[in-house]
Amino acid sequence: MLRSNTYTRLHIHFVFAVKYREAIIQYPWNITLHKYMAGILLKLKHHPVCINSMPDHIHILAGINPSQSIADVMRIIKKESSVFINESGFTTKKFQWQEGYGAFSVSHIHLETIKNYIAHQQQHHSNMSFSDEYLTLLKKNQIDYNPAYIFHKLI
Repeated sequence: MLRSNTYTRLHIHFVFAVKYREAIIQYPWNITLHKYMAGILLKLKHHPVCINSMPDHIHILAGINPSQSIADVMRIIKKESSVFINESGFTTKKFQWQEGYGAFSVSHIHLETIKNYIAHQQQHHSNMSFSDEYLTLLKKNQIDYNPAYIFHKLI
């Protein structure tokens, strides 16, 4: 006899930036950061699929356990990774993530496309800025936004 249960397959593409979009995330320590973030997701009972970064931002594709809100996942990842970066001495000044993030749902049939997109960020950004990329993601996902709150640059 079959018993009812809860079954989910929820994948989210997260995008967030370094505070003031400073180009701080550098090779080779970015690889260590990606592994650390994957560990945070696993500890929270989520499934990291792909993580990649550019010097001023990061992309994460993860299967999300519905027992935790997306806001909580982001709060924990950003907080714990900031502490990790600062305690590891990867930068000469205090590291912080910019407030906010993008979180885009990904259907199962598009997982490989998004995974490939994230894995090839360096090539992608050879002809598109992060600002343009982020605005394109918002528009493609039909997300209303106020341009005044999208990016905070160091003045």
